[in-house]
Amino acid sequence: MTIDPTPSEPNSKQPSTKRNARGNALALAALGIVFGDIGTSPLYTLSTCFQFSGATPSAGNLLGICSLLIWVLIVVVCFKYVGFIMRADDDGEGGILALLALTGKNRTGYAPIAAGGLTTIVIAGAAMLLGDGMITPAISVISAIEGLNVITPSAQAFVVPLSVVILIALFVFQSKGTDAVGILFGPVMLVWFCAIAVAGVYGILERPEILWAIDPRHALSFVFHNGPGGFLVLGGIVLAVTGVEALYADLSHFGRAPITRAWYAIVLPSLMLCYLGQGARVMADPKTLSQSFFALSPGWTLYPMIAIATLATIIASQALISGAFTLAEQSVALGLWPRMFIRHTSSLLRGQVYVPAVNWTLAIGCVALVIGFGSSARLASAFGLAVSCTMLATSFAYYAVIRHVWKWSRARAMPLVAVFIVIDSAFILAGLPKILNGG
Repeated sequence: MTIDPTPSEPNSKQPSTKRNARGNALALAALGIVFGDIGTSPLYTLSTCFQFSGATPSAGNLLGICSLLIWVLIVVVCFKYVGFIMRADDDGEGGILALLALTGKNRTGYAPIAAGGLTTIVIAGAAMLLGDGMITPAISVISAIEGLNVITPSAQAFVVPLSVVILIALFVFQSKGTDAVGILFGPVMLVWFCAIAVAGVYGILERPEILWAIDPRHALSFVFHNGPGGFLVLGGIVLAVTGVEALYADLSHFGRAPITRAWYAIVLPSLMLCYLGQGARVMADPKTLSQSFFALSPGWTLYPMIAIATLATIIASQALISGAFTLAEQSVALGLWPRMFIRHTSSLLRGQVYVPAVNWTLAIGCVALVIGFGSSARLASAFGLAVSCTMLATSFAYYAVIRHVWKWSRARAMPLVAVFIVIDSAFILAGLPKILNGG
């Protein structure tokens, strides 16, 4: 492995005002790097949930699905990842391979990573995340360009060529480093989150009774009173959290504090308002279900919303790309990946890296997917299933860390991780029909 150059450690004795300013700047940059994927899920998630469940957009079903969306954000992102998983870092490094590295540490440093069940599970989970690193940019960019069809159907002929050009430009820009990408993308995503929050409030004001979806009993009622659809809906619900593994893998790019700050202050409130707003809009007019997001933007506001949505979905690719760089660096360090050139792009944060071999491999894969599939609808079958598998592998690895590294008792560790495994397994089982459709 060739590394050039090695950054210096940040000065922990900086004045508090400088640290706060740096933290705020990192939180803003994290919006453009870490939260692009999870932040653009409102574009397609609500209608997909109804598609998977086969339910009608009645008031009760809307309350149930919106409640599921809100509580999956709280349970999976807030509770599991921000509350527990992201605290398990390997000297600031995050991601599933960081958990494997922690299990190989001893008092003198790292012990060799032994072959075994846990190593196999972790490698499979990392491979799934890398695979999703190709699918996410492809489906994000092509779905963004397909938004031109809302304006004129004649734009269809330009969807694939424009998508390829944008993808190539996106991967060329990666060599500038995460900070440079974040400086450009962060403000755009801040506008995006503000826009979807305002649009959500507009919908809620139309049918404020949608706020009852905050009560988790509506989620449970939907699951237990809709037959098989009450379970299969989870295959759509998981799309609301597809970016969470990338969030953990990108931990080293910004640190836990800025990511947590951005999540609770901006991302979570915006997502909740947007999902509730969409539910309220469909409650008022069920015919808007297929375009529930854009239905929140009446009249002239539709055009700027399409524009910012296009930028946001392109940016959504960044979370998985940065996460792939981190996975590659960790894999080389653990002896699980061939030696390759790795360039550090920040003098302050050690985890900000650029890996040319991974970058261009992903670029070729993404372009091939866009050309081969030709539309976001054909790619959608595979979306989400890979990340669900990675989430399950992360839960098993986390159990190994808290039991054998942190020395938690079995009575303390097993109930917590059992909850994680039950949720992750439910997402996978509900997503298995995607395999029959190309997943």
